[in-house]
Amino acid sequence: MPITPTEKIWMNGELIPWEEARIHVLTHTLHYGTGVFEGIRAYETDAGPAVFRLTDHVVRLFNSARIMMMEIPYTVDEIVQAVKDTVRATGLPSCYIRPIAFYGYGEMGLNTIPCRVDVAIACWPWGAYLGDDALTKGVRMKTSSWVRHDHNIMPPLSKTTGNYVNSSLAKVEAIKAGYDEAVMLNPQGLVSECTGENIFAARGGVLVTPPLSAGALPGITQDSVVTIARDHGFEVRVADLTRSDLYICEEMFVCGTAAEVSAVNSVDDRPIPCPGPMTTAIAEEFGRAVRGQVGRYKEWCEHVG
Repeated sequence: MPITPTEKIWMNGELIPWEEARIHVLTHTLHYGTGVFEGIRAYETDAGPAVFRLTDHVVRLFNSARIMMMEIPYTVDEIVQAVKDTVRATGLPSCYIRPIAFYGYGEMGLNTIPCRVDVAIACWPWGAYLGDDALTKGVRMKTSSWVRHDHNIMPPLSKTTGNYVNSSLAKVEAIKAGYDEAVMLNPQGLVSECTGENIFAARGGVLVTPPLSAGALPGITQDSVVTIARDHGFEVRVADLTRSDLYICEEMFVCGTAAEVSAVNSVDDRPIPCPGPMTTAIAEEFGRAVRGQVGRYKEWCEHVG
């Protein structure tokens, strides 16, 4: 989706005009993919814009940096406030938010220890990642020929810029083959996640989502969905899934900050009932929760002020 510019971007401690947020061509992370980032959403609520699970996202950003041995030169609280300041500066009632920490200009080579760390936060309007009808009509999935990272090759628990070369290859392969999204398997042949979403599949009336050991990113939307599902009385298990489990599942959906909750109508041309009753109930409650309309989940909404 094209990016719509907004007024300001937060960069290294100050809000600057969008068009002035530039980096040098020799920026270290541009060459080696060593940055860490987050995808966050702010939603319109009755009390103004609220960022969904903002602190949890920023903590995950810092965890990603820790895995990469990157020292972010701010505290969690400072980045939380910077996100709020950036959203407020855009004047948007809702938006997508992209914080990124990266190694900047001044050093070259694979040793990151001497490199300085720059941090930026941008916001812009962004609709449904997998399409406005992804919940009602569902999306078509293809099992990718590209294998998800092994924990001892690239750390999948870190939301690292370079990791997403793997996702991009799988995404483009799926789209060129006529599908909407790719299912990624780990080196053991078990279901990991999609290119940017966690997976839930129903078997015997139970929702199953792959464990982190399968190479999935610890999803904040995924965690929210598990809470909502259990509050609705649905049984949820974290367990291994094979591609054949997806072919014969009763319903399936994927979730993530960009995709929110999106139903799946087929995997490798095997049709899946869509949208399933659990998918619909969870998606509708999630849509209310992110907008501050459900009392038990109001703490998830961090208001910009």
